[in-house]
Amino acid sequence: MDLSQTTAIDLLNAIAAGRLSAEELMQATLERIASVNGSANAIVALRDPDDLLAEARALDAGPNRGPLHGLPIAVKDLINVAGVVSSQGSPIFKDHVPQNDDLIAARMRAAGAILIGKTNVPEFGLGSHTFNPVYGATRNPYNSARTCGGSSGGAAVALATGMVALADGSDMMGSLRNPAAWNNVYGFRPSWGRVPSEPEGDGFLHQLSTLGPMARSPQDMGLLLDVISGPDPRQPYEVASPEVSPVLAADMRGMRIGWLDDWGGAYPFEHGIRDLCRNALSVFDQLGAEVVPLPPPFEAEEIWDSWITLRSWSVAAGLAPLAEHRASLKDTALWELDRGLAMTAMQVHRASVVRTAWFRRAAELLRDFDALVLPSAQVWPFEIETPYPTEIAGKSMDTYHRWMEVMVPVSLIGLPCLSVPVGFGADGLPMGMQLFGARGADAQILSIGEAYHLATRWPQKRPA
Repeated sequence: MDLSQTTAIDLLNAIAAGRLSAEELMQATLERIASVNGSANAIVALRDPDDLLAEARALDAGPNRGPLHGLPIAVKDLINVAGVVSSQGSPIFKDHVPQNDDLIAARMRAAGAILIGKTNVPEFGLGSHTFNPVYGATRNPYNSARTCGGSSGGAAVALATGMVALADGSDMMGSLRNPAAWNNVYGFRPSWGRVPSEPEGDGFLHQLSTLGPMARSPQDMGLLLDVISGPDPRQPYEVASPEVSPVLAADMRGMRIGWLDDWGGAYPFEHGIRDLCRNALSVFDQLGAEVVPLPPPFEAEEIWDSWITLRSWSVAAGLAPLAEHRASLKDTALWELDRGLAMTAMQVHRASVVRTAWFRRAAELLRDFDALVLPSAQVWPFEIETPYPTEIAGKSMDTYHRWMEVMVPVSLIGLPCLSVPVGFGADGLPMGMQLFGARGADAQILSIGEAYHLATRWPQKRPA
């Protein structure tokens, strides 16, 4: 069985119809992992194969458990999975074996998925480059000397190499979208609040990060999104989450797509990225939509200043209990921790006022457009030994994450956003672009993505 070309929906339909057993799928999955993971290093903390096969046989012998019945899934290593080492890529937690599943893992397990292990992440998920002192670096399958992105880098590589057909991820600044772009797959950041976070710590103030699905098609992603969506009574915010599956291709005739390009020159790009995205936009023209170039709708520097304030405040809140382990924290974690701890309440308030103003402006704009588009990255996948880019096209980057600034207009205000592949550059490396819409328009964005996917099918293609 060629797992790299088989959709999650086809696998699940085959199991439901009796043409494929969960045990056979698990055996094929383990063989694929054994074949490619040694060089990719995408799946970590893999459970014992005999235990996984026994769990698959038990599912075969029992009733259908749900929409993911029998499907192997490796869970992002920022999520606790009962009985599996859950390290967050940190030496502090390298031996941590939780007793209970986090909410998203519990929902996938209850839907019939077999949780086989973890997908690799940067330490604490910080930085869009998947390497850590516990498991090492995950390599880009299109060039093993390059990064795969992050923080959902292990998930993207596991999908791109056919080790899994569905994957979960999380996205604060771009952790679903950037690795999706760099691995020729899809990553979806849902409307903030649609997928509940773990019910611990503050539930009111830190509205930045969200969990979401990754796959080789929008239709497959819709299946996982429905499983992990829905209210949790322990949490104060939620977005209406009607089911999106089956994800059907949108009729693009008459739709309007706004192209934000480089935000009026505010965002520098390496050569070739914007050209690939412009070529991809022509697909929407062919499908009957109108693509409209747009001027910057808001001041880029105001968005950035709001973002780095609210991000450092949020990250510092999460890392504060580990302050006594400063010697074990990487430099970027310490930078976020120290900035966040030094902030005043009024600094945070002013940043939130700017966020609110940008949200209102985006809402106005999205009354006239069905989706807005930006590239998914400003640079091509860089050398794996490089911690992060320090300049783009001659422009110096003043933080460890400024090179991801093109992600921030979406991340700051929690809109639904789909990273779609746009093809390959001159060196055969993949790239993507972001389609985003109004808050709550998750189904529409996925449907637009499915129409694009059926017209392009980039994850099933390879560079010349």
